[in-house]
Amino acid sequence: MPETKAPEELKEYADGWIRERKGTDIPAFLKLSYVVVILGVIAYLFIYMNGEVNHSDRGVLVRQFNAVSQSAPGFMYLVIAMTAIFAIIVIAFAFKKFHQD
Repeated sequence: MPETKAPEELKEYADGWIRERKGTDIPAFLKLSYVVVILGVIAYLFIYMNGEVNHSDRGVLVRQFNAVSQSAPGFMYLVIAMTAIFAIIVIAFAFKKFHQD
């Protein structure tokens, strides 16, 4: 007598374009990509918060513009801090185990 398998329970999002099997977790490569992308964003914001001042062609103009416009490093540190808080929330959500009853 052939075994009958129970039908898989699927959740559908976006009118069926995205489907999720019940009990599955976020794939490990996707969790790693969250970490890599967010760290890249934070590094980019920190490195280029005053513009590309060390560029061979535009660096002089960027430094002159920063001197005239008086850049606001405090604001940029606030933006970086908000990005870091967002990163912590996203990574905590990605690595959290969900148990549905």
